Amino acid sequence: MKKISMLCATLLLAFSVAVPGVAADTIKLGVAGPHSGDLAPYGIPAMRAAQLVVNQVNEQGGVLGRQVELFIQDEQCNPNVATNAATRLVSDGVHVVMGHICSGATRAALGIYREAGIPVMSPSATNPPLTQSGEYPNFFRTIASDDMQSKLAVDYALANLDVKKVAILHDRGDYGRGFADFARQALEEAGGAEIVLFEGITPGAMDYSSIIQRVRRTGADTLIYGGYHPEASKLVTQMQRRRVNATFISDDGVKDDSFLNVAGSAAEGAYATGPRDLSHLPLNQAAVQAYRSTYGAEPGAFFQEGYAATLALLNAIEKAGTTDYDAVVNSLRTEYVDTPVGRIKFDDKGDAEGVGFSVFKVVDGVFVEMN
Repeated sequence: MKKISMLCATLLLAFSVAVPGVAADTIKLGVAGPHSGDLAPYGIPAMRAAQLVVNQVNEQGGVLGRQVELFIQDEQCNPNVATNAATRLVSDGVHVVMGHICSGATRAALGIYREAGIPVMSPSATNPPLTQSGEYPNFFRTIASDDMQSKLAVDYALANLDVKKVAILHDRGDYGRGFADFARQALEEAGGAEIVLFEGITPGAMDYSSIIQRVRRTGADTLIYGGYHPEASKLVTQMQRRRVNATFISDDGVKDDSFLNVAGSAAEGAYATGPRDLSHLPLNQAAVQAYRSTYGAEPGAFFQEGYAATLALLNAIEKAGTTDYDAVVNSLRTEYVDTPVGRIKFDDKGDAEGVGFSVFKVVDGVFVEMN
């Protein structure tokens, strides 16, 4: 593929499911994630990243001399809907898929793509078994896994915060429970702090006052939560109302402006892990500027990872000289590509080499990188 150069504000985006006006012989890129519902703030930035990249690539002649065609599916981070979305993308004849977003939905869909021989790359599905189990050799990701961010969160808390008693909550899903399990493991291995509560909550509930009361009764000075921003916003809000002063620590499913906007002042002082700030990279700066110019807003969570995943998939096809599954997978594992998350290729398990997390703290209403 010709070297990607950012276009300016005149980019014309294709907002329909398939890019209109392309030839029949196209490179077909599927995009799947939550584009509506509570978790849309995680899916829309990645989808828009794919649209930006595809428009640039098509204006520069496409991939292998063919235009790239987008096929977009909204699955709302729902595993059942995700399997339907995957089936539709397979029926559409996509060659590669950028998505899904949530770990549970990703896992539900991966078997369908595996049977169809389609490489899949997520910008955000961090559940470790997705790569570490060996069950999905067709799966890749441009983000580090939950075991890495859980250990980072625990190590940071033990080294920098006065942690003695820890309550751990999770949303019972693959992602949230995974983060919580690894946090518990890291705390037990490190020692020096007591785990006084480990429990799941019901996603979507209007009120978590009873579990907050339980946290109060345990005397926890730290609350670690595995899950997404809708529940996290409610938890910190009710902690504030009930004057529970435990330090709130969570994951990259919470490190999003939606958490700040919904929780308001209750978010102040909260910690969350998230992908490192790579805004110093020229390609990262260019991608962000293209988003700002096109949408008049700041890109949200997983934009840079979605941009990187789209670039990596199309680069792999170009370097392979074909859309053949084995050739594309081999290219992903052997060919480096410059992206907004750095110069990457993928290991034998499908994890991007060199990507990682940082700890962020909410200070004056914004996330500030702490390490």
